[in-house]
This record gives sequence, structure tokens and C-alpha cells, in this order.
Amino acid sequence: MNWLETSTENCTVQRTLELVGEKWSLLLIRDAMNGVRRFDDFRRHVGLSEAVLADRLRKLVAAGILETAAYREPGSRTRREYRLTRKGWDLWPAMIALKQWGDRYTADPEGPPLEVRHSDCGEPLRAVIVCAEDHGPLTPRQARTHPGPSARPQG
Repeated sequence: MNWLETSTENCTVQRTLELVGEKWSLLLIRDAMNGVRRFDDFRRHVGLSEAVLADRLRKLVAAGILETAAYREPGSRTRREYRLTRKGWDLWPAMIALKQWGDRYTADPEGPPLEVRHSDCGEPLRAVIVCAEDHGPLTPRQARTHPGPSARPQG
């Protein structure tokens, strides 16, 4: 079965994009990865309406990417903050890859607005593809796509 003969109904890329492929969702995940936790901070930093923010946060919580925790400022009511789950943090390599692509193709002439560096040596991070045996970095020509265990014929 080749690619065009394979159904995309259960494609994991498609399913992932259904969860996080919308612009605002990715920006909320980016901010959560950078320590933003509270609704008002997300709204102020990302710049979207309360209704859209509430909807996206609700969807990310329902997907298990974010979880909520109660907090209370002195003299205020109890509120919820948002924290990445392990499932959310597992998106970190993809976010680094998106940032790397954006730094190369969309950054201002003077460079990217944000750098992510290794905390030990101080060098910039970069996303690379390696195989399970640590061969790499690999190029697209060194990879082959094959039907997986849940592959179904195009119907």
C-alpha cells in the first residue's frame, strides 16, 4: 500500500492539528511553556478576546494538554491557573522546530525576538531528526514512509 492508497481518516498529524493546529492554541501553549499561568496574563500577552481565550483554554484542558490548579490572591476569590501536563510538554520539540523554522524564514532582519539556549553551555537549541539508533541528523531523503500497524486502505 503506497501513500495515495492509504486512508488519512486516522492520520495522527491530522488528529494533532485538530487539537493544537489553530493559531491561538499554539500561542497559548508557547506562553505556557514560558511560564504564563493565569487567564489575565494570557489575555494581555497573547492579545485575544476573553471569549476566544476561554474557549481555547477549555479545549486544551479537555485534550489533556493543560490542567487547572486553584490559587487565591489575598482578599480575592479562588481562581484557576493553567499548567502544562506531560502531554503538553511533549509538544516542546515541535514548538522548538516551529521556532527554528520561523527564525530562518520570518524573523526581522536583525534576528529573532527570542532565543532559547542550553542552560549548561549557553548555545542555541536546534531541532534535529535522528532515528531510534541515534543516527543523524537526518534529511528527508534519508527517511522512508511505510504503512504503520493501524494503516487502512483508502476507501
